[in-house]
Amino acid sequence: MKSNHKLVIFSGPSCVGKSPLAKALARFYPELHSQMQPLVLYNSRAARPGETNGVDYHFRPRAEIEKLKTHNRFVVMDVRGDLQALDLQELKENLEKGDVLFEGNPFVGRVLQTHQALEGINRLSVFMSPVSKEEIRFLKSANPAVSLPELITDVQRRKLLRRTRKQKGELSLKDLENIEKRAGSAFRELQDAHHFQYVIPNHDGEDSENWDAFYYPLGDARKSLLAFAALLKGENTADAEKWEENLLK
Repeated sequence: MKSNHKLVIFSGPSCVGKSPLAKALARFYPELHSQMQPLVLYNSRAARPGETNGVDYHFRPRAEIEKLKTHNRFVVMDVRGDLQALDLQELKENLEKGDVLFEGNPFVGRVLQTHQALEGINRLSVFMSPVSKEEIRFLKSANPAVSLPELITDVQRRKLLRRTRKQKGELSLKDLENIEKRAGSAFRELQDAHHFQYVIPNHDGEDSENWDAFYYPLGDARKSLLAFAALLKGENTADAEKWEENLLK
């Protein structure tokens, strides 16, 4: 696959703040957002409140997505227990027309970086992290010692709990199990952040009111939005980091 257009890969753990950043980009930088077509995957899970079929994902029964494994144009992945499928042919056609934005989990992000059918594609890859490189270095050397996997899990668990309560109110056992699965996957996902060209630290997760309660984003939500917009413009920004391979080993 060859293209003069760019594939923008924007990944990070569940509830780290990717979706509200993408919405803020469309609101405050419409000229940047309109230049990119969204990459819409197939997903076996049910739509969350506020999600739209065909816009956020193509929501399909699990058995239907299983069948896509027999087609060469699809890459089917198990993502934290959900089946997701990438349509390579659709991506190719969209890249022939313009830039494409993938906003989603790092498992698909890595496929978009490494799949042989995408060799030669111009890419910009950005990872959003709930902690900064400086915080990780501090926590690794802290006394008393801190378990980074447990801490990252707890950080994301709290974000996911707050988001799900906002969406649903009372939580079911299935909700809690899903939250634990997503939170427990976050540290492993952060270990892949060094594969991305840039890492944007952001403490204002999807649960934070800093994205839209005050019209303009505030705090880390604002910094993250400004950093992502700068990277899309090809500009340097002090709020985007580059992580070394051994940072989380």
